[in-house]
Amino acid sequence: MAEGPEAGAGAGAGAGAGAGAGAGAGAGAEAGARAGPGLDSYLIVHNVAKKHNVGTLARCATALGVREVCLVGNRHFNTFGSQGADAYVDFRYFATLTEVRDYLVVERGCTIFGVEIVDGAASVADDPWEGNAAFFPGNEGDGLSEQQMAICDRFVYIPQHGPGTASLNVAVATSIVLHRFAAWAGFPERERRGHKFVVAPRPQRRAARGVVPLSAEEREVERGRRAAAAAGDAAGADWLLEEREGAGDASEILTSIFGGG
Repeated sequence: MAEGPEAGAGAGAGAGAGAGAGAGAGAGAEAGARAGPGLDSYLIVHNVAKKHNVGTLARCATALGVREVCLVGNRHFNTFGSQGADAYVDFRYFATLTEVRDYLVVERGCTIFGVEIVDGAASVADDPWEGNAAFFPGNEGDGLSEQQMAICDRFVYIPQHGPGTASLNVAVATSIVLHRFAAWAGFPERERRGHKFVVAPRPQRRAARGVVPLSAEEREVERGRRAAAAAGDAAGADWLLEEREGAGDASEILTSIFGGG
């Protein structure tokens, strides 16, 4: 969230069609998936200044029923602060903002809500939601950039009632927004036991922690790249062998340089 009271432009529409959804399913797991009443929420993470906040955002996402966390620009993320909750939410990687918008709007039918204090933004207290929703919180210091705001359909802000700070921590702000949407959408409350909510059995990890694995399409591209590189190396080796064979052995090379005895 931006530190100032009036950051950026109004609620513009998003960027146009792009190259389709990015790379495949993330490291989360079905065991912790929410069984909702038909509506889904998504979280976009891009250019978060404090990397440990991504882990905290993952913890908030699984607690509040987020279907997927969409990482843009970097498939690696810091799990610090997640307390293991990153294993219970799916991550999906996208190379560009255009790709994540195409996936969320075209394939998932989402309205993208930028969480930012801008002219025309609606208060989350008014529950201005409609259908599936994706939420895009801003950078902790500067808020959403013009490029980030360009993919948003609408904007929401969190009313504050005290004088001591210009904005909230990104994880705190995101949690408030996600909770408002979950309550409005009627997400079922998780079972409680004692003073805690029940945690599902830990799912089997399908990839290294803190990285979104390559999709099937990306793996195919990578195999092609490596095959081309290997073919290039083989061609280079053949060329070197031909050069060596053409030069003759060491005695012949010395004779050609210094002359025969």
